Amino acid sequence: MEQKSISLKLKVWKQKNSQTKGSFETHSMNDVSTEMSFLEMFDVLNEKLIQEGKEPIAFDHDCREGICGMCSMYINGRPHGPWHETTTCQLHMRAFNNGETIVVEPWRANAFPVIKDLIVDRTPFDRIIQAGGFISVNTGNAVDANSLPVEKSKADASFAAAACIGCGACVAACKNSSAMLFVSAKVTHLALIPQGDPERKTRALDMVAQMDKEGFGACTNTGACEAVCPKGISLENIARLNKEYLLAGLTSEL
Repeated sequence: MEQKSISLKLKVWKQKNSQTKGSFETHSMNDVSTEMSFLEMFDVLNEKLIQEGKEPIAFDHDCREGICGMCSMYINGRPHGPWHETTTCQLHMRAFNNGETIVVEPWRANAFPVIKDLIVDRTPFDRIIQAGGFISVNTGNAVDANSLPVEKSKADASFAAAACIGCGACVAACKNSSAMLFVSAKVTHLALIPQGDPERKTRALDMVAQMDKEGFGACTNTGACEAVCPKGISLENIARLNKEYLLAGLTSEL
């Protein structure tokens, strides 16, 4: 199939660090292959800037396979861009029209301060995981999987929640910058399997407490988080987190 090329205008956010004010820079791009990924297009732009003696645009990336969650960009007002359940690195330029202007920004949340340009500090997610997103297991030989029976429905729900890659799109889309979808996914996938039982009474309490400490906002169930999640994490997980949190609170008081 013959590849097509398009011309674009990019308005990209540039910001030295979280203490300085940022602004948009405009760049023109010609002969952009529609088969390029969005990040490949940024690579071409940065090569052009370097050749011109200008500073390249800083952006985060790693696996480029849609599973690391690092390529966090707000593209034309939507986290990760226009395609449903697609990460930025898996977004291709055929999603855009010839002559289109594309506006690219970093996540906007107090808990995710800008490190530089399009890179934000998402280590608050790491600290939430450290607070309770783990299990206690005995080391040694691998145990046969069949020795730990799990109901099919619970296994499926746990696996679906575990698909969360921690990219932060849910926070970026939420009007309150809530991290409830992320936290609920991490609580859910451990709460539904036997291996997660030892910490079950404290996990939700500790992770929610850390979430609040990091400065994320409250959830008002508008559903924006689910709509932009590249892995389709369901709002049902937030309901499950609320249940786990209430039960843990009652149990701790007893």
